[in-house]
Amino acid sequence: MTTSNREPMPELPNAEHVPAEELVRRQGAQPIDSVAAMARPDLFETDEELDEFLAEIYAARRADV
Repeated sequence: MTTSNREPMPELPNAEHVPAEELVRRQGAQPIDSVAAMARPDLFETDEELDEFLAEIYAARRADV
């Protein structure tokens, strides 16, 4: 036998549902033509800075293991 003491979910504010397609239209988003369009070669100034960033990401992913 199971019981539940859960309270009902609170009502969300009256926000209109907007389909994703409409949000894209409103924001003027355009499709990405290629992966190269997303490249940011100047994101890290040095290879060492990139290595430090990657080390922090790997450590964070392993922190809960």
